[in-house]
Amino acid sequence: MAHPETRTPTIQVLERAFALLDTLAAQPEPLPLKEISERTGLHPSTAHRILNDLAIGRLVERPQAGSYRLGMRLLELGNAVKARLDVRDAALGPMRELHRLTHQPVNLSVRQGDEIVYIERTYSERSGMQVVRAVGGRAPLHLTSVGKLFLAGDDPARVRAYAMRTGLTGHTRNSITDLARLERELAAVRACGVARDDEELELGVRCMAAGIHDDQGRLLAGLSVSAPADRLEESWVERVRSTAAQISAALGYRG
Repeated sequence: MAHPETRTPTIQVLERAFALLDTLAAQPEPLPLKEISERTGLHPSTAHRILNDLAIGRLVERPQAGSYRLGMRLLELGNAVKARLDVRDAALGPMRELHRLTHQPVNLSVRQGDEIVYIERTYSERSGMQVVRAVGGRAPLHLTSVGKLFLAGDDPARVRAYAMRTGLTGHTRNSITDLARLERELAAVRACGVARDDEELELGVRCMAAGIHDDQGRLLAGLSVSAPADRLEESWVERVRSTAAQISAALGYRG
């Protein structure tokens, strides 16, 4: 029969369990009990008892007798948390703060095929803009700042295939409709990490955007500020970049 102390964990037991998990997390290879004991300062018998209990819950695994590593249940739990992390939920607060600083519409967009889709927007009537891109609206990748972020992440062959499929159709006299020019633009995006739309989708409207990444480093979405062409301020670049980084961090990105 298990001792009552092991059935009713105390704060001290939890602290010791956390220390054991942190120690295992710091090493990619399984650790022997003796080394775990030395690293945590726990008596070997104490460490052994807690590790065995963690193993019952699959938080810890024993690949061989006397050695331990993190268990697969931690991955399952992590995935469950990750599934709850919605980029819109993570982005809304920072987007509102960026809007408060710029007084211009702030957009959150994701890629779907050859287009971006606007999934969230913060704005006020005072911005004086006549932007027709509402939440749920779509736009071609090559004509938008966020779309260019996604194209910049593609290899050259995929960019050429995109150009062939879409014909790089333009919407305004400023639209990029030439593959060579688009490739130069994407190279600039890769170099600075920020993309721009210089009245390429709509005349009179300019945008700047930075990418939002998930915990695997994948480009998940783009954050952009839209403004009348004569009101977009270069000083906003760092604010857009830092806001996107803040949202990425909330999603687990550690780049």
